[in-house]
Amino acid sequence: GRLEAVTQQMGYHPQYLDSFLKTQHYLMHMDGPLPFDCRHYIAIMAAARHQCRYLVNLHVLQFLRAGGDPQWLRGLEFIPPKLRNLNEINKILAHRPWLITKEHIEKLLKISEWSWSLAELVHAVVLLAHCHALASFVFGCGCEQDEGLGGRGSLKPLSLGNQCFCEASAGNSYSQELLRINRKRSLDSCMELDSLRERMQRIHVETEGRDEMRLLQQDREEGEGQGAEVGVQGGTEHCSDPSAGLSPLADTDGEVTGATNLACYMQDPDFGYQDFARRDEDQTQVFRVQDYSWEDHGFSLVNRLYSDIGHLLDEKFRMVDGLQSSAMAKRQGCEPSVFKRGIWNYIHCMFGIRYDDYDYAEVNQLLERMLKVYIKTVTCYPEKTNSEMFDRFWKQFKHSEKVHVNLLILEARMQAELLYALQAITQYMI
Repeated sequence: GRLEAVTQQMGYHPQYLDSFLKTQHYLMHMDGPLPFDCRHYIAIMAAARHQCRYLVNLHVLQFLRAGGDPQWLRGLEFIPPKLRNLNEINKILAHRPWLITKEHIEKLLKISEWSWSLAELVHAVVLLAHCHALASFVFGCGCEQDEGLGGRGSLKPLSLGNQCFCEASAGNSYSQELLRINRKRSLDSCMELDSLRERMQRIHVETEGRDEMRLLQQDREEGEGQGAEVGVQGGTEHCSDPSAGLSPLADTDGEVTGATNLACYMQDPDFGYQDFARRDEDQTQVFRVQDYSWEDHGFSLVNRLYSDIGHLLDEKFRMVDGLQSSAMAKRQGCEPSVFKRGIWNYIHCMFGIRYDDYDYAEVNQLLERMLKVYIKTVTCYPEKTNSEMFDRFWKQFKHSEKVHVNLLILEARMQAELLYALQAITQYMI
């Protein structure tokens, strides 16, 4: 149940790591509207949308530790209808958050005996956005690769100790704890994982529809040759799907669940990111931050319905904005704040979120094409990240700068999902 590979990468920015782990711990292990086993199952559903085995395996273990029913791990058909009804907004938030409407919210809140409360739904939405964004970070920093191999490509994680986030308590200095090596805890976790692996294998042997999902996966791989293009408003540059024609990630032997088994945790697996610029103009409008922002609207709503989480999220957003990136910005010939805002606004632009006071022509001036290709892939379809892209992207950055870029992706993506979901909840309440 460790986030070791993630905390090793985030350890390059200790203050941010403290903030992240406080939020993670609060979402998963402190008092809140949702039962603990449901929280981890929602995390499994969210991570599965991006085929992120690292997070799925971690939360499968935590789900069982929290007393979750092992039968649920056979797939969505074996979970309570109330939880299964969350699948639609999970799918939309993960890939095309601009499609979420107050009707989606109303449906969840008014299904008789299977209805959600507003507080439960806000908790679930924050969990979904958190895990979707964390999946981007996991792929972006190579944590999806076997930790024993030191990550993917040239990424080498810090030699920091093992941090079990489930045993951390709010207010502690997590970055200091990471400097202490706890070998016994790591060994105990591995032994428990081994015992659970056998149980999981028996469960998944009974899972139906594997052959059908393999065929669907093959169909998707064959269709990946058609790259989607994204344009930046105010600019002229377009970048095609960078992973077209490249091999998918290989399976890792010995995992609790394999790539083919992740399909049981989601429906409509072919539903994925679609360029916002190609949307049906009559279907949705550009999201203007001047009309609905995190600072003026989202923060107060989420904090009112799920006590204190707003403060933790706000601290995390501010922390990533305050990270130093002078060398990274200097290399691009601009001020740190200008460079970071360019990355942030580019990510939001891909989700249809626009800032009226920003000149989007700056994005093409500030961000080199390969950097944009990397950012788009990790943000929109992180499961397509591959070693070739790492080799082409990592050359110009120091390791801490690479992690910094991925932290910006994590937080910008999470805020984008929250803005759409919270706006829909606000419209429903009005």
